[in-house]
Amino acid sequence: MASAGFFVRQATPKDIATIIQLIYDLALYEKEPESAKATPELIQQNLFDTPYAHALLAVEGTSDAPGEAIGLALYFFNFSTWTARPGLYLEDLFVKPEYRNKGVGKALFGELGKVAQEKNCARMDWAVLKWNQPSIDFYEKVLGATPMTPWLGMRLEEDGIRRLERFALSSSEPTQS
Repeated sequence: MASAGFFVRQATPKDIATIIQLIYDLALYEKEPESAKATPELIQQNLFDTPYAHALLAVEGTSDAPGEAIGLALYFFNFSTWTARPGLYLEDLFVKPEYRNKGVGKALFGELGKVAQEKNCARMDWAVLKWNQPSIDFYEKVLGATPMTPWLGMRLEEDGIRRLERFALSSSEPTQS
């Protein structure tokens, strides 16, 4: 989409400061700036050294003359028991407010779709905040996404994960991934 005045590319370690800023901008938009705890070290370790997740950046300009990053898509791969194939999970997608409704979100989804096809993913999943009606409308009306209404998202954070120790079998060997 070079004619749109921006392009999309995979993030590199040189983009760490930009990724952190976009994460913080997303946290502000979602009214949770205190939840943004990403550091350069954590991004380096978890996106580039041992890539548990991946990032796409939408960037103003062209690949020959890039400008500032205007959008971010953070994703990772999961696995579907039913399809016995990988899935792509979009953890976060953020477009700077002044660049919304200009095709940036569509372009990021387009690139995510390419990644999902290259990896033979059976599904793409993501979550959206219930109050974020503009995004819900975009996902349903533009992308044709289906809400997972019979499903309820569940989460354990660090303390909850630690509490799981009480259920571990003491004689078990640690699992390897």
